[in-house]
This record gives sequence, structure tokens and C-alpha cells, in this order.
Amino acid sequence: MSDPETEDPMVAALLRERAGYVSRGMGDRVAQVDEQLALRGHKPPAESAPASRSTPPKNRRQQPAETT
Repeated sequence: MSDPETEDPMVAALLRERAGYVSRGMGDRVAQVDEQLALRGHKPPAESAPASRSTPPKNRRQQPAETT
């Protein structure tokens, strides 16, 4: 049995694309996909995207600036 919200193949594809952008922290792309979902009458999922990619991923540190 399929989810009634994703019977439209375009909406299903956009939701998969959005999930990939969310997992990679690409908030600007998530917003673009959300716009396309809204145009198709679909409300985006409640999860929010990270603000930006300026912070390093968890358990990683930024490399120190190289000094000469």
C-alpha cells in the first residue's frame, strides 16, 4: 500500500532529493525543493535543514590555518 501523499512520482522524487540535501546539510537546496513541493500542493516534512555548511561535521575539527 502506497502513501497517498507520494502517489505523484514527481513529489516522491522531490522528497527523496530533499532527504539527500538534508542529510548533507545543504539548506539552500532544501529550500528550493520545498518551493517545488509547495507548487505541487505538498507540504514539506516538518524536519528542518541545518542553517549552513560553515560548521564542520560532528566529531571533526577544522584544519588550522596554514602559517608561513
